[in-house]
Amino acid sequence: MQCETEPVVQRGAIGPSADGRDSEAEHSHKHNVDWITASRIALVGVGIVAVWLRWWEPLAKVSVIGVTAALVGGWPIYQKALQNLRQRRMTMELSMTIALLAALAIGQFETALIIIFFVLIAEVLEGLTVDRGRHAIKHMLDLLPREATIRQDGVTQQVAAERLQTGQIVIVKPGSRLPVDGVVVDGHSAVDQSPITGESMPVEKAPGDRVYAGTINQSGALEVRASGIGKETAFGKIIEAVEHAEQLRAPIQKTADRLAGYLVYFAFVCALITLIISVALGRDMGVTIRATISVIIVAGACGVAAGTPLAILGAIGRAARIGAVIKGGIYLESLGHVDTVVLDKTGTVTLGLPRVTSIQPMDGLAPQAVVEAAAIAERKSEHPLAKAILDKAAELSLPVVEPEQFQYTPGKGVVCRHAGQEIVVGNLRLLKEHNYDPRQLAALGDVERFTLVGRGGRLIGMLGIADVVRPESAAAIADLRRMGMDTVLLTGDSPAIAQDVGRQLGMRDVRAGLLPDQKVAVIQSLRAKGRKVVMIGDGINDAPALAQADVGVAMGAGTDVARESADIVLIGNDLLHFAQTVRIARRCRGIIYANFSGTLIVDGIGVALAAIGMLSPLFAALIHVGSELIFILNSARLLPGTTATFAGGEAKARRTRRG
Repeated sequence: MQCETEPVVQRGAIGPSADGRDSEAEHSHKHNVDWITASRIALVGVGIVAVWLRWWEPLAKVSVIGVTAALVGGWPIYQKALQNLRQRRMTMELSMTIALLAALAIGQFETALIIIFFVLIAEVLEGLTVDRGRHAIKHMLDLLPREATIRQDGVTQQVAAERLQTGQIVIVKPGSRLPVDGVVVDGHSAVDQSPITGESMPVEKAPGDRVYAGTINQSGALEVRASGIGKETAFGKIIEAVEHAEQLRAPIQKTADRLAGYLVYFAFVCALITLIISVALGRDMGVTIRATISVIIVAGACGVAAGTPLAILGAIGRAARIGAVIKGGIYLESLGHVDTVVLDKTGTVTLGLPRVTSIQPMDGLAPQAVVEAAAIAERKSEHPLAKAILDKAAELSLPVVEPEQFQYTPGKGVVCRHAGQEIVVGNLRLLKEHNYDPRQLAALGDVERFTLVGRGGRLIGMLGIADVVRPESAAAIADLRRMGMDTVLLTGDSPAIAQDVGRQLGMRDVRAGLLPDQKVAVIQSLRAKGRKVVMIGDGINDAPALAQADVGVAMGAGTDVARESADIVLIGNDLLHFAQTVRIARRCRGIIYANFSGTLIVDGIGVALAAIGMLSPLFAALIHVGSELIFILNSARLLPGTTATFAGGEAKARRTRRG
């Protein structure tokens, strides 16, 4: 019996071919395999019925149909056994072949055929698990645009993304994802490039600035000269990393293989002891042979040898369906043991959508006056920060009128006129250019994190604009705690900001003002105390900590370095999906342990009953295949549902377009 499975991720297995279709060779091969397997199952099924009803028995002691069906239907088992014999390996295929040939030799044709029938059914189940796991991971490709708009020889046209070439001019509309890496040649816009750089705030882009595939153009149209296409883009490298990822075998899978090998030796030793004792006691030779064959047949190891990788592959496929790409079974197993979750703040528990978090009026003015002036200036702006200010004005029920004049300076802010007064909203540099009192500006101290508001040549206030905590973060943290896990928040931000985020999430262990090496020190300290640690981050500064943890998890919107350093990538950036992935990992571990225990119990009791003659070869075969199928079906419970959808995708882009 084949107790091996293919890896979920193979080189070239993910995504369509260059022309958008699966290769004919792959499709043909898959079709032939299915047809051959179905034919074998049908032949063995007919053979069972024929032997049972004694159809066409020209020879007195040999069933021609039974032998033919057993030899043809069981050929994959015999072929594998022969390979193992040449390699001097004792495997279940070899012991099964010996038992099948012995059963045929003593006329137990129906027993041999029943074993072969269920072995073939089990192989079909294994194949379905692998195919469905691979199909889930293919959905990653949906995160990049499939079409792009280009301008060539003065003509604008739509082309398929795979037909783009370096040097072409690509037009990117507001709200769209960039299909290529390149340099802006025309247009001004704010681009959310957190999928690549991990920056929490949108970045102003002007001619000469570099942009990346997979990032989201938020405000104005851009024309980009392509320099990286497909897998040569920064975003494409994460797809390539998954395609070429080596599926590291989990330690528990190696344990399952060793246990399966021990069970084969156990069955042979018990069969030899049964034979010796039976002969010594003078038992009938026919009874002795049947008991010996029953001992070999009843001991099944494929419940753990095949069930374990099936559970792991099923879990990886299920996790991929909810947006968590696990790069190997070893990381899935480690995730099932973690008891401490360490989270970065910016871009991990926060969303990256700005909002007004504080208002600091000057000279006794009301906060509403500051917001109203800023909203008038931002009324015609398409900048993401403008939306945060306008949302705050709406929240305060403030009237927002059209400015009389409006000027936007990329990287600085906006200037307008209203009711005969000039309103300036932007950074410190913009106010200095408009001759605001330098002494007053110098007295403000560090205002890099604030948007300054001036009216009539006088500074009237400052607005604090910061990230929004992801809506699912608090629920995810609570879910992790319900699973008995400790949570720790790490950030390089100030203690005040960190504690505020910690309060929103209900986290008590908050550590602020940390440099990358200090984050690593925190991970090392936790592990030194015997904790099993998972680190979740998104930026370049998180990469060392991700590599140091037992399991590193990168947000899909994080930096290239973080994703490459991580063992798991959350493509949808949803922390609730991470909590679900932990549950999947724990469930996988529970299923594997149940298979281990069940196999040992069934084999132990079955061998004992067979040795004393209480199990015929037929019943031994039924116990063998029945228990094996139960354990395989137990593992198959982890198969992802067909209606599940890949998480994340264009959610952030949709929010941007609605804005």
